[in-house]
Amino acid sequence: MGSARHNQGVQPLIDAVVDYLPAPDEIPPAKGVHVKRDKTEDVEVPCKENGQALGLVFKIQYDREMGPLCYVRMYSGKIAAGTQVFNVGKKKRERVNRILRMHADKSEPMESVSAGDIAVFIGLKLAQTGDSLGSEGFPVLLESVTFPEPVISVAIEPDSISERDKLNETLEILSREDPTFTHKEDAETGQMIISGMGELHLDVLVTRMKDDFGVKARVGAPQVTYREAVTAQASATENYSRVLGGKENTAGITVTVSPRETGQGNSYECLVHDSSIPEEIYDAVKNGFESALSAGINYGYPCADTSVQVTGLDYNELTSTTFAFEACAVAAFDKACKGAAPELLEPVMDVEISCPKEFVGDAMSQMTQRGGIIMGQDSKPSGELIHCEAPMAKMFGFSTNLRSATQGRASFQMEFSHFQVKVGGLGSAY
Repeated sequence: MGSARHNQGVQPLIDAVVDYLPAPDEIPPAKGVHVKRDKTEDVEVPCKENGQALGLVFKIQYDREMGPLCYVRMYSGKIAAGTQVFNVGKKKRERVNRILRMHADKSEPMESVSAGDIAVFIGLKLAQTGDSLGSEGFPVLLESVTFPEPVISVAIEPDSISERDKLNETLEILSREDPTFTHKEDAETGQMIISGMGELHLDVLVTRMKDDFGVKARVGAPQVTYREAVTAQASATENYSRVLGGKENTAGITVTVSPRETGQGNSYECLVHDSSIPEEIYDAVKNGFESALSAGINYGYPCADTSVQVTGLDYNELTSTTFAFEACAVAAFDKACKGAAPELLEPVMDVEISCPKEFVGDAMSQMTQRGGIIMGQDSKPSGELIHCEAPMAKMFGFSTNLRSATQGRASFQMEFSHFQVKVGGLGSAY
């Protein structure tokens, strides 16, 4: 038993970590991917101080005086304060101004950090959680942290125009610290939308904005983040021709869209390989389809699990421009998707309810009333564990109802599982 908040039992726990868990040089070498070699082959990174410098940013914390504190675990080699490091994923060089060893809220300056150490780097402006730091001579990407997609959104607006810059700055800081927290401005309504993993997650972040950063803002009601996807295969050909500034702009694209397996994400592939077409035209086509995938089909929600294949390009070296091909790609995508039976997808959550045996029936009833599906049940010494799946849209306020039905003795936790077709669409209001 112990409490980190009251500093009880923490020292024995740390002693146990040192005594029982393996040291960094007692475990198998870490594995990474060399960005300039075959991506399918893993590169072993042994924990040696005289090896090539390589570390992983696993946490970012903002400090008012020092700026972003990047917590780095060194897997190999040595990095000294005042030297430059290479961010492998972003392909950028940054300077490590200072290195600190953290002791809770106290810090101790270090001249360098070696394989097996954990330290804080100060001065990195581009680094994010999951980034690999090393050298250009050894550009290896370590296994980065995978973050689930945000499933719940709220609108946030500053109390006054003067607070807007402060709000934007705070949102940037929080999204760097927590990659599961995102923000964007809605192009149609002009509202700032923040997204996270659940009601509690957003509550905590909004409280931090107000208390820690002093931002005065109003927050709207939670909204579920939906997705769109095609459910059939369809092809379309689109031709674009506009006269702008006295110059003709033309483009022609043939595209095929098709559904992918759930959870596989979007994919883009150009099957046209013509040496007479400049590289910037291919880039413009790709940019056009990527922006179309993020803009959605019918409702403006991003697309999910959709495959895009470009099968034909109509290029004229006298009149074709990058602008024309980008605009044509968006129009071709919309045309193809309209014929591919597009559907609205809603997020489904994995829910695990823990409750005493006598309240299992009541807990299951609360879940089925919200359209949930009971997947299974486990018996534990502490009580029963009920495994369920339920649509995120129906889970608002579930905590209060569950406690009321079980005399406050049941608890639950949930995490994002997958997107599935929403029955009934978004209703006539849309």
